[in-house]
Amino acid sequence: MEPVAADLLMALASGTAGAAGQNLWERLRALVQRRPDPQSGAVQGDDELEMGALVVALDEDASDEQRAARLAKGLALRARQDPAFAESLTLWRREAEQVSGASGGGTQHQEISGGTQHNVVFTRDVHGPINLG
Repeated sequence: MEPVAADLLMALASGTAGAAGQNLWERLRALVQRRPDPQSGAVQGDDELEMGALVVALDEDASDEQRAARLAKGLALRARQDPAFAESLTLWRREAEQVSGASGGGTQHQEISGGTQHNVVFTRDVHGPINLG
């Protein structure tokens, strides 16, 4: 399973991803609070309580990189221990990356300079036709 990036957690906690990001953040909170699958052999312990506290802490200060990194590490650990959690977290991460614009592997920078330009279009991750006519 690919780990959840700390910067993705910070972006969602900060609210910069809008209403969809807030919804995803609440879903992560619920996912972290969910008890482990008893058949997985994983037991709920201090790590889960710490992850819940880190989610709350990121709500208060979404710029805290250390908390975000600890939460990402805790999520990865629990995913290794609980296959049902890992599956849910993988689906959550994919959706979160789409909402936050993190999928596709990085940032983009676009710049126009000099002279006059007409009909300039900037885009990223287009999943369908574009009609400029």
